[in-house]
Amino acid sequence: MRIDLHTHSTASDGTDTPAELVRKAGAAGLDVIALTDHDTTRGHAEALAVLPPGLTLVTGAELSCRLDGISMHMLAYLFDPEEPALLAERELVRDDRVPRARAMITKLNALGVPVTWEQVARIAGDGSVGRPHLATALVDLGVVPSVSDAFTQEWLADGGRAHVEKHETDPFEALRLIKDAGGVAVFAHPAASKRGRTMPESAIAELAEAGLDGIEVDHMDHDPETRARLRGLAGELGLLVTGSSDYHGSRKTCVLGEFMTDPEVYGEITRRATGAFPVPGTGGV
Repeated sequence: MRIDLHTHSTASDGTDTPAELVRKAGAAGLDVIALTDHDTTRGHAEALAVLPPGLTLVTGAELSCRLDGISMHMLAYLFDPEEPALLAERELVRDDRVPRARAMITKLNALGVPVTWEQVARIAGDGSVGRPHLATALVDLGVVPSVSDAFTQEWLADGGRAHVEKHETDPFEALRLIKDAGGVAVFAHPAASKRGRTMPESAIAELAEAGLDGIEVDHMDHDPETRARLRGLAGELGLLVTGSSDYHGSRKTCVLGEFMTDPEVYGEITRRATGAFPVPGTGGV
């Protein structure tokens, strides 16, 4: 089985619609794909409506969290999307994205970058506006050569000159909300140091004690040495090890299935979940 448990669509900051995403996943020969847009489940219905035969969809979301000033992302799988407390928290995080983006535009303007809200909103479309949309605007304006080059201290990285913090959930609270909604929680790209400060291993151990199910080890932002270290840490803490592409369409260089999750780990994730279940494709309507 070829299993990719971390992808994004235009419902957040990907460039493929949910329908395009699942069709590409099917064409790429994947067996299982998780749709994990940032703080939203809006893309699930569209993806399910056209899910090709032979492809199973794992519904999920990537939740924005912060602990001791360090931003982190929590992949939540197979939770009940209508569970009131988790839904309210997702909406709170999402609603803060627009004023945050406007504040970052103001900072960029002060730095001499002629980016506008209209430009960023046009790039975001119906998606939840975020830093990747501002990064795309910087590329379009010729300020940086690529989206990844915008995520530096010079521009949009945590603590960067144009960075503005947004509401982010305490990860221990996020764990409680995910579990109460019947979901499974995996710490996304925990050692992606290019994005900013990363969580110390002691904090990951505390999260494991609080109910964290796994960590995303095999990821494009982890070099082989880092992946080996994280795999060892997961073994020590009794955590599941996942792998995924973190696919964003043309906004990033990664491709669907670039990294994948072991079928046994996927099976354990589905066994632990009680809020929702994987959906096999039928070809839609």
